Order: sequence, then C-alpha cells, then structure tokens
Amino acid sequence: MEHKSGYVNIIGRPNVGKSTLMNQLVGEKISIITSKAQTTRHRILGIVNGEDFQIVFSDTPGIIKDPAYKMHEIMNQFVDVALTDADLILFVVDITDKKIEEKTVERLKKTDIPVFVLVNKIDLSTQEGVAQAVSFWENELPNATVFPVSAEHNANVSYVFEKIIEKLPLCPPYFPKDELTDRSMRFFVTEIIREKILLNYQQEIPYSVQVEVESYEEGEKRIAIRANIYVARESQKAIIIGKGGTAIKKLGIQSRADIEEFTGKKIFLELFVKVDKDWRDNEAELKRFGYEA
Repeated sequence: MEHKSGYVNIIGRPNVGKSTLMNQLVGEKISIITSKAQTTRHRILGIVNGEDFQIVFSDTPGIIKDPAYKMHEIMNQFVDVALTDADLILFVVDITDKKIEEKTVERLKKTDIPVFVLVNKIDLSTQEGVAQAVSFWENELPNATVFPVSAEHNANVSYVFEKIIEKLPLCPPYFPKDELTDRSMRFFVTEIIREKILLNYQQEIPYSVQVEVESYEEGEKRIAIRANIYVARESQKAIIIGKGGTAIKKLGIQSRADIEEFTGKKIFLELFVKVDKDWRDNEAELKRFGYEA
C-alpha cells in the first residue's frame, strides 16, 4: 500500500484563527485559544494518522510586524522556518481583517511549496463578501488554492482536510503512528495555565507572563505539579495573586480542571509567582523556556 506523509504548516497574522483551525484539523485541543493576539508563542506539531497517510500539522505564532522583545523575534523565526520546511502551507486570513501582511504574501508568491489560502470566519460575512474575498485572494496569489472556511464552526474544514491529503507526497510516516504531538505533557500543562491567565487577566499582564513547570510527579492515580509563573514587575505579581490570594486560587482551580481533563488523572497543583523583569529579552532565559527556532 502506498503511504503519504507531509508537513503542513499553518501561518498568518495574529488572531486570524490559526489555533482554532489546527485543533479542528487534528481533532484534539493542541493549541490554546483565546481572543487575544499572540496567544500562540511556540511552534506546535499536531499529528494526524490514517491507514495510508500521516499529516504533521504545525501551528505557528502570529506574524509580529514590529517585534518589541527578543521573544517576538524568535516567534517570527518560527514563522520563517515554517515558510521553508513545509510540504504544504496553509495561509490563514481573517475575512473581517482588511490588513495584509505584504512581506509574507510576497514570499508566498515566490515559493515553490503548494499554498492553500484559507479565508476564515466566513460566518461573520455575507455570501457576497465571501465571494469577493475569495476572488481577491485568487488574484493576489494566483498559484494558490483558496478555500472559504469557518474554523470555529468547523465549516468546510473536512473538505480542506481531504484536499490536504491529496497534496501529500508519497513518503513513510515521520512519527510513530500512535503519536499525537511532539510536545511533552509538561509543555501542555504550561500552556493550559497560560491560557487561563490570558482569560482571567487584562492589559499587559498576559503578555508579561511565562509559565514553567518546576516539578511533575506522576503516580498511578494522581499527578503532583509545581509550576512557577514569571512576571516582569512586582506590581504584576500582586495582580496575579490578587487580594488575599483570590485571583491565583481561581487560576489554580480552572487550570487544575483542564489539566485533569487533559491527563485523565487527579491533579495536585501548586502555583508560585516570581519576578524576572528581563526574561523576554534574556537569551538564556528564553532558551530555558523553550524559545528556540
């Protein structure tokens, strides 16, 4: 039996729905999702296996036009790599967003890699608006194939999935057939906690935070986790903790519930807040936190 395998890399501006699309295509919650930009910071692989195919989906951070920190520069490097090591590129655009990442579009015009343009959030537009958007991108990227989709409502995603399989090259699987991702359980714990921070705190707090699992001890029925939340300033530490510890208690309860669902085991979770004012510009710290292109 012939077997197909390939890397399918998902790129696009922040908050266009890349992570929602990734989770729909993989069938599991691999990438965290919030309405805030820059939710995804790392390149995350989600592996889908069939009897005669393996798709290695890659979710990437949104393209940051004006990086403010070394962390942002590394996040953009993840995108640069994704533009070169793919067998197929999924370029996701938001039908409600009229801004165009011109540098990326120019690179896609010159690439030899097949490109699918996914016009996302069509549920927020009219039939005429969808037709206009599809026509625009067909003219802008004539070598690409354009698909209107709604990742949130899973509209047209299964059709795109079928077309992805058609584009895969003949190749043996890159990963064992029972693997879902290349990331460790510790990584997903940090992402779950960070997602709750994005949902519960406002303004600059979510963007100043990094989560690190200090210890992860798995027993037969329970996992004991100790995690550190790093912030840039003492004032942010106070906000994370909240008056009388109420905010961090709420954060812990929400995080524990999702981690238990993800792992299928009872969780004992301890959260600690520490100040590390330069972590976003410190190369050694960024490497420790997994920011390596």
